[in-house]
Amino acid sequence: MNAVLIIDKPAGLTSHDVVNRVRRILNQRSIGHLGTLDPMATGVLPLVVGSFTRLAQFYTTSEKTYEGTIRFGFSTDTYDAEGEPTSPPQDVTLQKDELETIAAKFRGVIEQLPPPFSAKKIQGVPAYKLARKHKEVVLHPVQVEIKEFEILSIDAARAHFRARVASGTYMRSVAHDMGKALGCGAHLESLRRTAVAEFTLADAHTLDELAAATAGKTPSENSSDNQPGVALLDLFVHPRKLLPDLPSVSADELSAARIRDGRTVNLPELSRARQVKVFAGQRDLIAIATRVAGSLFHPKLVLCANDAPVRS
Repeated sequence: MNAVLIIDKPAGLTSHDVVNRVRRILNQRSIGHLGTLDPMATGVLPLVVGSFTRLAQFYTTSEKTYEGTIRFGFSTDTYDAEGEPTSPPQDVTLQKDELETIAAKFRGVIEQLPPPFSAKKIQGVPAYKLARKHKEVVLHPVQVEIKEFEILSIDAARAHFRARVASGTYMRSVAHDMGKALGCGAHLESLRRTAVAEFTLADAHTLDELAAATAGKTPSENSSDNQPGVALLDLFVHPRKLLPDLPSVSADELSAARIRDGRTVNLPELSRARQVKVFAGQRDLIAIATRVAGSLFHPKLVLCANDAPVRS
């Protein structure tokens, strides 16, 4: 089974928890994700299945979009609502103009200190493991980019926001730093990821929907009245929608066989693109190929070898 599946991650599960559940549901061992979400966070968690795990290399720097809530009045050790308070609570009256002025300072390329409870490694050890043992966590600022950061509304001591950021940006740190700027402390109260690269919430499915589709049923409010429903295949992202910046070309049977063997072939020239997605048929993405010269392409990444069954 080769596929990309977008899960709407529920709160309370780690990204690895979700991967393990999907492994059991699909009875498929080879599954990975394209970008960790904190346990508290919800939303778009793209999973790659089977040989498509090799596509992960194209998504390491994907931008992400979030909506969430910052709670002002006290900070926490994790920079979010799951941590212990690290400052006394204060009564806060937020002014939208003042908050928007502060938010503007976080747009663009900035230096950001990662949270102590993060996966950043210190001498090979994730920072959160040291923080949990109350050991000293010494992290250094890193350069990140916040492409959009908008305060949507204010409700008492809470600010609701939308942000579009480059890979590696911590919205928990943004919340914490905004609290410092206002002098009242703050933390990230909620976070929902609405997009990763080309994947959005419109592509996402719940774990229950996946389980029901695997069983050949669609979930309803009354579990005893489930009806046969959407096929499992329909929950997967159509392979032609993947990596939209790369043109798609279709290989004939002979060329497809050569590509699956890792051999250079001539492909239809639809553009002067350096790389293309190569399909055998409508759905079977068999390779990512790199132009050698003219219409001659070499498969950089073979996703379906000749000795492997083609399944989507």
